[in-house]
Amino acid sequence: MQRHSVKVSMAVVRRLPKYYRYLGDLLHNDITRISSKELGKLMGLTASQIRQDLNCFGGFGQQGYGYNVEELQKEIGNILGLNKTYSCVIVGAGNLGQAIANYEGFRREGFILKAMFDVNPRLIGNTIRDIKILDIMDLGEYVKDNDVQLGIICVPKEQSQSVADTLMDNGVKAIWNFAPADVEVRDNVVIENVAISESLYTLTYLMNESNLDI
Repeated sequence: MQRHSVKVSMAVVRRLPKYYRYLGDLLHNDITRISSKELGKLMGLTASQIRQDLNCFGGFGQQGYGYNVEELQKEIGNILGLNKTYSCVIVGAGNLGQAIANYEGFRREGFILKAMFDVNPRLIGNTIRDIKILDIMDLGEYVKDNDVQLGIICVPKEQSQSVADTLMDNGVKAIWNFAPADVEVRDNVVIENVAISESLYTLTYLMNESNLDI
């Protein structure tokens, strides 16, 4: 399907995974067709917003028919790049790193975890879901030799920048950073900083702002 060659705002980009998830839920419930109004009601968006977002990538629906749920999810998956596979490593094999490694959904979506790395000698040599934990000293060489595309950082903030530098120095072009500190990346590298505590603090603010009985 032809797409418009326009600059898409990050607000729209960040809504795409939500579209993908909701459409998957509809398919799971055997719903094959949906209107922009119905989809908007499910997602807390207006029908106009739905149409504007999807029009950034071309025409998907048909007037009077709505959207074919399976086709729309597939198209959004393609836009998100989920029609490809990505080789990944996790740096930091503590509780968070292990939780990410244990999430089976990533493999289903094409994210192939190749290895994990840590400094703790008690963890090195162990396996998580058949993925071996290697010495962090071998990170650079492994990444370079195995064409790793995505690095997932789950280390303390003091080590996060040096880990990011090692990943970038050896060819990684995307970083998913769970360390409690933003890291700096080069112009040819994309990054997503996931500040779990900030999301939690937002929740506590909303709880108190709403005068909930807490």
